[in-house]
Amino acid sequence: MSHTASLNEKALASEKLHDVDLVSPEYQQDVESSGAQHGTLKRQLKNRHIAMISIGGVIGTGLFLGTASSLQNGGPIGLLLGYTVVGTICYSVMVSLGEMVAYLPIPGGHIKLAERFVDPAFSFVMGWNYWYNWAIILPAELSAAAVLINYWNHTVNNAAWITICLVVVVIINMFGAGVYGECEFIFASIKVITITGLIILGIVLDLGGGPNHDRIGFRYWKHPGPFAQFNGISGSKGQFLGWWAVMTQAAFSFIGTEIVAIAAGEAKNPRRNLPKAIKRVYVRILLFYIGGVTIIGLLVPYTDEGLNLKVSNAGKSPFVIAINHAGIKGLPSVINAALLTSAWSAASSDLYTSSRALSIAGLMTWFGISFTYIRFHKGFKVQGYDRSKLPYASKLQPFAAWYAMIACLVICFFSGWQVFLRDSWDTANFVTNYLPLALFPVLYIGAKLWRRTPVVKPADMDFVSGLAEIEADW
Repeated sequence: MSHTASLNEKALASEKLHDVDLVSPEYQQDVESSGAQHGTLKRQLKNRHIAMISIGGVIGTGLFLGTASSLQNGGPIGLLLGYTVVGTICYSVMVSLGEMVAYLPIPGGHIKLAERFVDPAFSFVMGWNYWYNWAIILPAELSAAAVLINYWNHTVNNAAWITICLVVVVIINMFGAGVYGECEFIFASIKVITITGLIILGIVLDLGGGPNHDRIGFRYWKHPGPFAQFNGISGSKGQFLGWWAVMTQAAFSFIGTEIVAIAAGEAKNPRRNLPKAIKRVYVRILLFYIGGVTIIGLLVPYTDEGLNLKVSNAGKSPFVIAINHAGIKGLPSVINAALLTSAWSAASSDLYTSSRALSIAGLMTWFGISFTYIRFHKGFKVQGYDRSKLPYASKLQPFAAWYAMIACLVICFFSGWQVFLRDSWDTANFVTNYLPLALFPVLYIGAKLWRRTPVVKPADMDFVSGLAEIEADW
């Protein structure tokens, strides 16, 4: 076990996990000594902040606009299956992450946990990977915000809008976690209300409740059909490739759910609030993503010309296309405003995340989280601790973590498959897809050679350091 953990802390952890009464003078002394040793962490994120961050914090343009290309590529069933599969992976990652961070809600989240349960080199790679991922997506979301503003105004240079959005995002993060939590609560509430309203409106339109009273039902599942033939490739091969094309885009929409782990270190009463947030993840997956793409597949055929728009403003959203077809006026501008707050909010979350951790592509982050949990689970078992005494524990483990880890690797490995089709080579696309995957092992091997630190053995894993301070805040 780590030499930084005191004998008193080890005894404290063992007693806690085996359900022994800890209200004693010795326990209080440990709490005080731990606070002096680790310093005082300002936990400013309230329960409602954590709840809204977990549900809607990183709902961005991927769900509202990215579904247009996914519907084109996969058709309504391909779209639904792609989001469903990635949703199961997301849930598996979150229950793995939730078990660890609810027990040890430490600053740095899963990155610091990787240091404890794998080795410092793996933590190093996870950190740079995470920073890289969000540092790249941050300007993408800011650019998306500028494009969305162009829906109303074409006279101002996009650089001006990007600068204004960036300044606001930086100011929000400069004021600390408390201000970020309040702003994110407002932004996420707008996004949650928007997507919920769109789903309800979509049901009404599908049943013929729009101004044109056209009852759509499952019309577009029959014609042009449930699956699209990707790139004109006929038969089951084209349908399979269409579904697989949805997978990578769906992953982009889901990535960011793990921000709860970074926020855990600054959350009030983390042992109580984090398990609640993790349990709400399935609501986000089922209601917002699965529910949203189901409605999209009902309302818009994958052959609709509106899906081909080159400019990613509200006009490209499948929801807006359906609204225009139904003859409803005025709503597209309202939706565009909601999309603007969505991109702005996602950018704020991206900066909040990348400024507190250093990281790569989202799926490799999920891979790292799953692998770290497998090690956590092994060490917990070897050291004789009882998982039923944890603040949060899933009955799906460790199988969920193994499933997520393998699935993430498979999706990453085949993420750039389109460049290998005949006459489809794209160097930029190839590098974008495979550079993060290649850098992960390269950085790990380099860190191992530089630091020369061994992989932490299950019997030596540190389940104790910082527990006294965490218990004091509970």
